[in-house]
Amino acid sequence: MMSTLQQDQATDFASPEARYFNREMSWLSFNERVLAEARNPAYPLLERLRFLSIAGSNMDEFAMIRMAGLVGQVRSRVTTLSIDGKTPSQQLSAIAARLRQLETMQQAALEELRPLLAGQGIHIKGGDLADERAEAWLKQYFLDHIVPVLTPQAIDPAHPFPFVANQGIGALFNLERKEDGSRLVEMVLIPGALPRFIRVPQEMTDDGVIYVATERLVVRFAPLMFPGFTIRGDGVFRVLRDSDIEVEEEAEDLVREFRSAIQRRRRGQVIMLELDESFDPEAEELLREKLGLGEAFVTKTLGMIGIGGLAAVVGEDRPELKFVPYTPRYPERVMEHDGDCFAAIREKDIVIHHPYESFEVVVDFLRQAAADPAVVSIKQTLYRAGNQSPVIAALIEAAEAAKSVTAVVELKARFDEEQNLKWAGELERAGVQVIYGFIDWKTHAKMSMVVRAEEGGYRTYCHFGTGNYHPITTRIYTDLSFFTADPAFGRDAARLFNFITGYVEPQGTERIAISPLNLRERLYEHIDAEIANARAGDPAEIWVKVNSLTEKGMIDRLYDASQAGVRVVLVIRGICCLRPGVPGLSDNITVKSIIGRFLEHSRIWAFGNGAPLPGDQAIIYISSADAMSRNLNRRVETLVPLTNATVHDQVLEQVLLANLLDTEQSWLLDGETGEYERVEDDGEPFNCHEYFMTNPSLSGRGGALKDSRVPRLTLRKGGM
Repeated sequence: MMSTLQQDQATDFASPEARYFNREMSWLSFNERVLAEARNPAYPLLERLRFLSIAGSNMDEFAMIRMAGLVGQVRSRVTTLSIDGKTPSQQLSAIAARLRQLETMQQAALEELRPLLAGQGIHIKGGDLADERAEAWLKQYFLDHIVPVLTPQAIDPAHPFPFVANQGIGALFNLERKEDGSRLVEMVLIPGALPRFIRVPQEMTDDGVIYVATERLVVRFAPLMFPGFTIRGDGVFRVLRDSDIEVEEEAEDLVREFRSAIQRRRRGQVIMLELDESFDPEAEELLREKLGLGEAFVTKTLGMIGIGGLAAVVGEDRPELKFVPYTPRYPERVMEHDGDCFAAIREKDIVIHHPYESFEVVVDFLRQAAADPAVVSIKQTLYRAGNQSPVIAALIEAAEAAKSVTAVVELKARFDEEQNLKWAGELERAGVQVIYGFIDWKTHAKMSMVVRAEEGGYRTYCHFGTGNYHPITTRIYTDLSFFTADPAFGRDAARLFNFITGYVEPQGTERIAISPLNLRERLYEHIDAEIANARAGDPAEIWVKVNSLTEKGMIDRLYDASQAGVRVVLVIRGICCLRPGVPGLSDNITVKSIIGRFLEHSRIWAFGNGAPLPGDQAIIYISSADAMSRNLNRRVETLVPLTNATVHDQVLEQVLLANLLDTEQSWLLDGETGEYERVEDDGEPFNCHEYFMTNPSLSGRGGALKDSRVPRLTLRKGGM
């Protein structure tokens, strides 16, 4: 029988709440799934701690960006409704309640991990004391290394209230002078240069190593800083500020404007204040007043503040408490051509599946282009490149070799603005033509284009990716790199670069679709074709793998497909505003999320094209874009078709199908409640990450496949 909500939905699909989930609440649900991995007994202990720290960092970013945006709307009296019909104030109220739940869950996960780690000789200490030798070591460390960089400051009319930086941690002390009983409040801010945790080495303890948060050390040894005073109360606090960047569209100097905006971000409005549960009441009242909290969210905890900082403990050198190290394969296809990337690509298209296959092949592609005298031009987009980028080094080398090099550097890549400004300066000094793209659109496409003189003419080699050119994230994000020398792709790449650098809008493309020009329309055409197939009685299926689905028009189109009889399977790691499995609305739609050792990041679209999936007739695309309004409306993105048979099969019958079959890392979304539940094994557990780590890809293996047996995946009856 249908529940009351389902009956209401079956008759009232015009209600926003009945049709869509709230974006912010869906994101918080995603972070709950990340947090759940911290309590997954199948993972090594330090990996569980890593998931806990990631969940904490995610929560920080959510507060600094998403909550900050809603607070700004409330402050400006904006009444724009969310996709599910909620005002900014209503959303903030719901978020506050959910954050308290997640905060409690985070502290419970840490308390579960503490004794387990202690059993392995890794002690994370809070207010509890260490053993005698460790205490002596900590006291001396405090005097030698911490006291010299601390600046206690009295909080009174004679002293201006000190500025607390974004993500800044400090302690307040309520003091009483022993001599005359006068009272004083002192603030001690923890400088960002100090480590978040102090590590007591094993030789100075009775059992393993000890980690103590620096702020706890300050509280513990505060009497050494305040001789002549009695400490009547204390408390540790942490501040999160609005970190979104707004840039004037009419800015004359974009680089100068961004540098100013970054400075403004550091002084943004306080969005969240974290406090000890035992925070001194008098000091708390003063702190609230001086910070001018307004709509800020205040949370108190009996546990650790700033849980994201636990990443420092994860760095402990205990390989037996971490995942077994994985070394990516280098594509045999390229090695068969003596490492010549251009020869391998010229032979036929290649798809590289990261991190199972090394990102080094992408770097080698650019390094070879820089060193090859036949290469005349390189064009490259850069969204996030990291702080040690071999891609940047290759572009500089090419420019110094007198090649024509163009780099599209996106200054609006959130939290990478400063690093990208630095890279832009270095590239320009080397002679690279640096373009910042559009002021009101982000250039999010991942693309390289190399023009090489060959056989009396020029040949263009292209790389299209679903992920960033970042040396660190490519080791943990699952992404796809597509290499081709197909002239049609080369012409499309040239059109796209001309659009970005010269605002010359292409009148048409031969292969790829581009947002915000026609990417959405291309996807709509394929969805409509599947709807027509279903109505004609032909097989009709759509498989999609993206990170987020929030765009109303796309959701409605998928609802239309479901109602026409199209079977839709969505693998969405993060936010999903679509309600699956609602009678009369989305009966034929299933949504699953995969959270595991690697971060699912690739974007893939597959359309049955009149035949069941998977099949040779299917139309396959990879993309840099998620199904979000910002990607489809305000970003430059690519949608790239895969037509080579081997590449087509690899992405459809390996990558996508393995994601659908996964049971060990998968969660299913309940369209009524918005809750996710772990997929239950039916006796045949399958882990897609383990499958890719132990089985070779198709297009990158070349002749090596003749001596390899790759287990063929088959779709189970009834789907997932």
